[in-house]
This record gives sequence, structure tokens and C-alpha cells, in this order.
Amino acid sequence: MRASALAIFLIGLPATAFAGGGFDLVVPGRPGVPIIINNIDASYAVVEGVWGLGKNVQVQPTIYGGVYVPERQPSDVGHYYPSLGLQPGYGRLEVEPPANRKLPKPAESYHQSWGASSAPLPPQMDVPVNPPPVILAPEINDYPRPPRPRPRTGMPGRPPG
Repeated sequence: MRASALAIFLIGLPATAFAGGGFDLVVPGRPGVPIIINNIDASYAVVEGVWGLGKNVQVQPTIYGGVYVPERQPSDVGHYYPSLGLQPGYGRLEVEPPANRKLPKPAESYHQSWGASSAPLPPQMDVPVNPPPVILAPEINDYPRPPRPRPRTGMPGRPPG
């Protein structure tokens, strides 16, 4: 009984090790939103060699049935790159006003300042009318100190004392 269970386990073990090396059919999560892999629209195509995040090896996938999508300009994605020489796709329109236009009235003056300081000290407390008596307790030394050893003379490196 144990031998047959062990044999079934050992036969099924290599099959599960190679289970992730097949192909995948790519289905987009939302209609109209393409799945782009290396400038190829892989929507409803067969992709072979994608292992995902489960392995520590990156493979160049092979896409069967995908459509090549030409490289898009960066301005199409909502960013403005002045080095391309293109106008931005959206944003405010900058218009330089004429020099002889009527100027608006000047703004009123405005001044504001901030400061920091410590919290005020509490008022001094007066001595109570009937202060508690101060009791001086005598020092009681329950553990007398051991006598200090006398310095030795005649030891090398020590001056005689």
C-alpha cells in the first residue's frame, strides 16, 4: 500500500514541475483595451514563453497572431516633451498681451508676520501658613565599611609611600 502511494507520488512529481511551460491565450480584461507586449497587440493571440512572476528567469515571449503596433509619440500619452518640437495636445493657450493695453489697478498692500514664544511661567506659590515639620533622620550605617588596605611598598613600578 505504501509502495504504491510512493510510486504514484514519484510519477506525478515531474509532471507538476513542467506544468508552467505551456502557452497562454491572451484575453483582455476590458473590451477595447489592448494588451501590448513589445509593440505587438497580443489581444486574443497565443503567447508562448511567458513565465510571469513565479520564476526568476525572464524569457522573450513568442506571440502567434498578434498585430504590430507602430511606436507611439510620447505626446499621445498625455506628456509634453519640448525636445520633440511639437505643441502640447492640451493645456492652456499662452497669449502675449499687447504692450499698449490698459493695465489693471495695483493690488493693495499686504503684510503678515508670525512669531513664537515660550509659554508663560506659572505664578510663584507662597509658603503655606502651617508648613509641615522637617524631620531629620539620623544616618544609621548597618553595614560598616571594610578597612582600606594599606599601600604596599617595595613593589616594582610603585613609589615608596
